[in-house]
Amino acid sequence: MAVTIKDVAKLANVAPSTVSRVIANNSRISDSTKQKVREAMKKLGYHPNFIARSLANQSTQVLGLVLPGSADKFFQNPFFPTVLRGLSEGAHEKQYALQMTTGQSDQEIYDGIVQMVQGGRVDGIILLYSKVEDKVMMYLKERDFPFVVIGKPFKNADEITHVDNDNFRATKEVTDYLLKAGHDRIAFVGGDLNLVVTVERLLGYEKSLRNAGIPLEDRYIVHEEFLREGGQEAVKELMTLKNPPTALVVADDLMSLGVLNTLNEMGISVPDDISIISFNNVMLAEMSRPPLTSVDINIFDLGYQAARNLIQKIEDPREPVKRITIPHQIVERSSCSMVKTVKNTESS
Repeated sequence: MAVTIKDVAKLANVAPSTVSRVIANNSRISDSTKQKVREAMKKLGYHPNFIARSLANQSTQVLGLVLPGSADKFFQNPFFPTVLRGLSEGAHEKQYALQMTTGQSDQEIYDGIVQMVQGGRVDGIILLYSKVEDKVMMYLKERDFPFVVIGKPFKNADEITHVDNDNFRATKEVTDYLLKAGHDRIAFVGGDLNLVVTVERLLGYEKSLRNAGIPLEDRYIVHEEFLREGGQEAVKELMTLKNPPTALVVADDLMSLGVLNTLNEMGISVPDDISIISFNNVMLAEMSRPPLTSVDINIFDLGYQAARNLIQKIEDPREPVKRITIPHQIVERSSCSMVKTVKNTESS
């Protein structure tokens, strides 16, 4: 015979309505009562019927996740599984599930979102990217459907809740870091220029060079995909220049891995011949040879805060628009060196 809410209530010595509120994680129920009810549920082997609850509440208890491209590329980059862990943690705390949608083209992604929203499959949407031109974001905003962006919206940022790093500041800091090490030929290897994160990081790089009185050179700015192959293509282009750079700001650790491999094949030593500073600080940054100096952007927190704030918005439509800035820090390892070390070697 199936265990019911009444059975749980009897064992916990509370009203059945209290059990329902505990299942919904109602903030009005004390922690001690929640613990007592959950212990009773565990002892009886009771599992809430979320489908029935969803029908009663007209809620799916599901958050939709929109990936920036095809799933195979998504899982190639360690950034996304890490942000997914944060999203899962934030959703699990409030007993929400996650549903992903992706596509090979922008139109396929857009169509998937329309099906999610109009089909009533999800209570809210999290965009795992922010593009310069994105009709998905416009569609969600026009329908006043709850959504949160991981990244800074290119337009109407003060009207859209988003979770992001200060990418402009972070990239200015890493370029300053290389300038202080004596580098004046610093290249920037970025991702897709339709992604706002790329634009913000490029602007930070340019601001640092302008402040230092160093002319901007288009030949030192290369844009590729946030993949290992992207890094390989970028460094081949840069190292064939008449005056190749002595340092690289690379917008992603996976791209940096491609850069390191290609430099090794070309017989160019890191950091003796060229310095590299990267972004994301995923595990492969520490495991690469040499280990990469990288900006830790606290990827897990980006996902966790996105899920948490979307659920707040779903449960209380009056929740104000927020800009949540996740802190960053440079993690120094072995991929950067002072220019004077290279010059002394050459003169000896």
